[in-house]
Amino acid sequence: MSHYRPLLDAGNYGSHYGASSNDSDGPTLLCIHEENRPIVEKRLLRKLDLRVAFLVLIYIMNYMDRNNVAAARLRGFEKDLNMTGNQFNTLISILYLGYVFIQVPSNMFLDHIKKPSIYLSSCMAIWGTITILTSASQTYHTALILRFSLGFVEAAFFPGAVFLLSRWYKRDELGLRTALLTCGSSISNAFSTLAASGILAGLDGKLGFSAWRWLFFVEGILTIVVAVSAIWILPDFPSTPSVWLSPDEQTLAKQRMDEDTAAGDEHQDKPVEYYSGLAEAVVDWRVWWLGVALCSMISSLSFGNFFPTLSATMGYSATISLLLCAPPWILGTATSFFVARHSDATGDRFWHITGPLLIGILGFIIAISTMNTAIRYLSLFFMTQASVAYVIFLTWVLNTFSQTQSKRAAAIALITSTATFGNMGSSYFWPSGWGPSYVNSYLLCILTSVISIAMCWAFRQHLSRRNQAAEAQEQTLGLPKGFRYLL
Repeated sequence: MSHYRPLLDAGNYGSHYGASSNDSDGPTLLCIHEENRPIVEKRLLRKLDLRVAFLVLIYIMNYMDRNNVAAARLRGFEKDLNMTGNQFNTLISILYLGYVFIQVPSNMFLDHIKKPSIYLSSCMAIWGTITILTSASQTYHTALILRFSLGFVEAAFFPGAVFLLSRWYKRDELGLRTALLTCGSSISNAFSTLAASGILAGLDGKLGFSAWRWLFFVEGILTIVVAVSAIWILPDFPSTPSVWLSPDEQTLAKQRMDEDTAAGDEHQDKPVEYYSGLAEAVVDWRVWWLGVALCSMISSLSFGNFFPTLSATMGYSATISLLLCAPPWILGTATSFFVARHSDATGDRFWHITGPLLIGILGFIIAISTMNTAIRYLSLFFMTQASVAYVIFLTWVLNTFSQTQSKRAAAIALITSTATFGNMGSSYFWPSGWGPSYVNSYLLCILTSVISIAMCWAFRQHLSRRNQAAEAQEQTLGLPKGFRYLL
């Protein structure tokens, strides 16, 4: 006898579980063989992974346009714009001010539109245009205004991309996919230095323009090209009709999310309002605790913004220094996939965050202890391992706030916005006067790493107590096993 499984559209099924109002597209019913679901699900994930992979390319361009000033610094950027004192550090810091103001309203807006592909692509095209305009800067203050504007536009992408992942993938699938997305930063750190070395060396003086001007111009053009392509490649939400999904894949995509959120939905009987998720996230102390923990972690990862500078302290030419930046980040990218997959398989988050941070601390200690060129270069490999913790931390956030879509969108944006203060403040961890040893800078990175580890441990203890309380209640009332927080 054949067994059929009804797959309900989010317009009917999802409303019971507190789905967002934009998922109400009217009920449809599709029956597939129970034994065929794994086949349909595998096909769905394969198609989705190919689309989501394009987010990595966008993130690469996002990081490239954000950090190209570090490479430009090696070829006259500061000198041509007459920068003095900490003005370069301010140029780094000012970009993140826009992140603070834009990430929350951007994610709340994203949660209530049908076409995130168009929204994210448009933002990308605008920041590519700003990057091109930066190549024409004649004064420090012009560059400062453009960097400030760049931050406002770029701010929409990362929290939006993370939220987009959480709308398609289940809790036990997010670790690897988040790693795939965030590896874009490591790939960008590796690829952008290779590309920058070629542009800076090959185009210097062409048509009478300095090498750093060509760097901003070429990378801005590439960003716009990728943005135009993204309009047709990026996925929208499961509730938005998609020509690249079959009807059974579309319906299964929506049901998967309903099933994943239903077990832990604490608010399924509450009416969904536009700002309800934001209000819930604002009053949830866990959002702010994780925001501060991530802020501290990002401060410890601030060496990434000055990586070419740290590489240059070994005494090589600008081109060689940029080429030496690539291998440490390539290793960091490879490690992030292994750690993320293992974290998903074991269901553990805390130790997979702590381990990479401890390896990063070891790298800081090695860099402090010697001026030997080979050993200091080795320390860079250890440092880049710390960035793996960022990947797992973001997955932990998505798992913790997986109950409602609107709250998840607000929580992601609030946490990343709070963490942005780490980028702003840590831009001043690396003044030129502390070089070439940068002992004080490394000590600050060690301190912020330890603070982040301590806060993550305290949060793990809290989640453990919540799980124990839920288990005790289930045993007392004879209920089936329900939602559990990942530790």
